[in-house]
Amino acid sequence: MTLETDDRAEAQPTARPSRLARVRAGLPRTGLAALCGALLALSFPSFGIWPLSIVAVTGLALLTYRRTLKQAAWTGIVFGGVFMFWLLIWIDVIGYDAWVLLALAEAAFVMLMAMGQAAVSRLPAWPLWTACLWVTQEWARDRVPLGGLPWGRLAFANTSSPFTPLAALGGAPLVTFAVALSGALLAAAILALRARGRRAGVACAAGAVALGVVGYAVPLPTGGDTAGGPASAEIALIQGNVPHAGMDFLGRPMQVLGNHVAATEALMAKVGEGKLPQPQLVIWPENSSDVDPYVTPEAYQLIDGAAKQAGVPILVGALVDGPDATHVMNEGIVWDPKTGPGAHYTKQHLVPFGEYVPFRSFLSQYISELKRVAVDFSPGDKTGVLQVGPAKIGDVICFEVAYDGIVRDAVTKGGRVIVIQTNNATYEHTDQPDQQFAMSRLRAVEHGRSVVIAATSGISAVIAPNGSVIERTQLATQAELEANVPLRDGLTLADRVGATPEWALALLGLAACGFAVWQRRRQPK
Repeated sequence: MTLETDDRAEAQPTARPSRLARVRAGLPRTGLAALCGALLALSFPSFGIWPLSIVAVTGLALLTYRRTLKQAAWTGIVFGGVFMFWLLIWIDVIGYDAWVLLALAEAAFVMLMAMGQAAVSRLPAWPLWTACLWVTQEWARDRVPLGGLPWGRLAFANTSSPFTPLAALGGAPLVTFAVALSGALLAAAILALRARGRRAGVACAAGAVALGVVGYAVPLPTGGDTAGGPASAEIALIQGNVPHAGMDFLGRPMQVLGNHVAATEALMAKVGEGKLPQPQLVIWPENSSDVDPYVTPEAYQLIDGAAKQAGVPILVGALVDGPDATHVMNEGIVWDPKTGPGAHYTKQHLVPFGEYVPFRSFLSQYISELKRVAVDFSPGDKTGVLQVGPAKIGDVICFEVAYDGIVRDAVTKGGRVIVIQTNNATYEHTDQPDQQFAMSRLRAVEHGRSVVIAATSGISAVIAPNGSVIERTQLATQAELEANVPLRDGLTLADRVGATPEWALALLGLAACGFAVWQRRRQPK
């Protein structure tokens, strides 16, 4: 089997083989595409074997090199299908039909990228255009449909690799670009060596290695600074746990709230015994109050009592009624021990089919599990920068950590530490909590901020500005964490340039693809 095609041979008329013969001839390539898709899935948590992301990129580049668009489309859908079905299997908690539909939709983007790779593989410097197309694919998939789903970005498989520091320069898109370019250069090296182009092969291989090494030259902060206030804050995280995992994780009303109050009492008991220092603020996770404390007196009293016992503000995650009778809001509320509830942040980027059901009347007829999402959430329209005790935080709720712009806004608008309130109890026994945790580590490096994660049932953690994990909890446990966390005001280059690198690389990939198609059509037949 050869991975190259000869354009002259393609131009010569030949007898058309039977359909069965074509299927048999394509089986090895199909099997390799499926294998590469599986390798890419293994590069993500919970396996997290990041070098396999480079191997997968290399494999797809070889399999699409100078192929027809039809051949590349089949290769891409097989590669993307295996990858997405494996990566997103945790969606089956909502329903197998939702899992299948979402995985196929995401795989379609990979298929289009593979077709683009086949087109640009006939251009000079094709590894560069191939890498740009990886960014193009993620750029599109992160936005559409219904606000997009950023899961499966190459950057999120490289949150603890030599490529990770590049996030401080150009964010997650630059990490994706570097990983993809490294893999594409390795593919070019293999092709050059097979064609006995030793010098070109060595040069391409050296370029791939250099991309992995350059990240070590990027300086990453480890401590705080005092430009905007104290250099650190003593922060406590509460993980109260839930009755059980799955769609019905909340149990009976206020049971989860009671768990978080009890865990806060346990924390303060340790403080009173001198085992832990007095915290300056306490973070509760998303959905730590499963009822609206504004309209439920018992819930109000429980939270208020916990804040008074702690003696410091608590950031409470609560479901709040409104803005009308048919919606609720997912909020982080600053609860002061003296004045009660104050400033709040309402989650901006809602999860379709989890927090609201698009086309509800139609889809609910075919996907029965959607009826369990009884009420739609209403999104907020403001960034989650909140003053909680001595710390100005950038609050991010659950899946929002996957979206570049939301986290970047929380930092550039004043957040000195990134706080992630999350509830992954629905997906407790899947890879989803580990995948989201990996994203949080990348955000720390990207923005030069400490990241603290409060989760209902795990994974709660404290992450340093350089991405190293200071503390973390286990899943399905009640736990309290406390750490002195650096607070920072300085912005990374990634913060300053924003989405510019992503747009530039994505559009460059599209332009290269368009030029390749135009050039192909100009060739005499």
